Amino acid sequence: MPGTRKLGRTTPQRMAMLRQQVTDFLDKGRLETTVTRCKEIAPLAEKMITLGKAKDLAAYRQALAFITREDVAKKVFDEIAPKYADRNGGYTRITRIGNRRGDAAEVAVIELV
Repeated sequence: MPGTRKLGRTTPQRMAMLRQQVTDFLDKGRLETTVTRCKEIAPLAEKMITLGKAKDLAAYRQALAFITREDVAKKVFDEIAPKYADRNGGYTRITRIGNRRGDAAEVAVIELV
């Protein structure tokens, strides 16, 4: 588990939430959420893209163990990872966009570079 942020949840709840958010992020290429969640999502998403660059069965199975939808895992290996073949990390960008109106939480956008 990268980082030590608990995000107000128990470990299984937190891992389920992060797995789903990473899956949605890799599917859409962009996600709007709080800054702390973005900071937790970024290393997990970058790890999935790095696995996609490996292009072997073991890496594909590792990605499937984390990503919740098979079509997204296939997209990572076939479309996303080849775009970053010559890049050594740093596949994501976090941009702060201000505070949320309801609870004044700081919101950011995480996107693929």
